[in-house]
Amino acid sequence: TGKVEITSQNHGFVVVPESLPDSAQVTHVSLFDGSNEGLALGDRPVFSVQYHPEASPGPSDSHYLFKRFVDMIAATHAKAKAS
Repeated sequence: TGKVEITSQNHGFVVVPESLPDSAQVTHVSLFDGSNEGLALGDRPVFSVQYHPEASPGPSDSHYLFKRFVDMIAATHAKAKAS
């Protein structure tokens, strides 16, 4: 997206992109050290970030992650209810 987020993080481990299945996409990369900070699976309703989105320094920096999560749960619930 070309967007940059300032995040609160403190971890000693990272997911090595080469270890991910083909269906996985790296979605966030640290500009500090190039480490993987987020991923999503293309074949399942799964995504993650390896930082603390709830600690965003701006008023709505990471709201898109929470919205994405709620939307994903609602879609999964609707799909299950329809079957």
